Amino acid sequence: MLFSTRGYEATTTREIAAAAGCAEGLIHRYFNGKAGLLPALVEDLMANEVADIGLSLPSASTLEEEFLQLVSWEIDRAWQKRDFFRVFIPRAMVDPSLSNVMSQAVLSARSEAIAKRLRRYPQCRDLGTEQMEALSQSVGVLGMIFGFMRPVILGQDKNVAKRIGITHAKTLILGVKHGTIDNDF
Repeated sequence: MLFSTRGYEATTTREIAAAAGCAEGLIHRYFNGKAGLLPALVEDLMANEVADIGLSLPSASTLEEEFLQLVSWEIDRAWQKRDFFRVFIPRAMVDPSLSNVMSQAVLSARSEAIAKRLRRYPQCRDLGTEQMEALSQSVGVLGMIFGFMRPVILGQDKNVAKRIGITHAKTLILGVKHGTIDNDF
């Protein structure tokens, strides 16, 4: 991805077109220039990942195994997509259209795909809406922190970061498994 090697601002639509093997005008026509290209890339990435959650991860026999599998997958995915995150996170902070795409993709479609997998387990059927949302979103949060923030931003060894992330996940899911999570703080 040119954005990750050259930077978003430095990359021209001419370079993008050359790398894609298309006419520069097509980028302007279909994406309204590179400003529309990044949100389209995010939408495509998230759509593929939502599909991968359902297709590439087998169902686990217990809630704990399922949750740990999802968190491990997210941590690995965040590490694999680290160059992409280096580009789109700073852009999302200054580009409301990219933030809106991220919100829809992550907070809606992605969290719902994770929640759907988790609802198959008896321990999750009694969770309230907010609890289920928090549990499903924690998969992505743990993935981002321990697959991207710690190893990339803070320089922590990626294997150490993943171990700590999995330990967090185990701690969190034990509360659900034993019914000690409630809405009263």
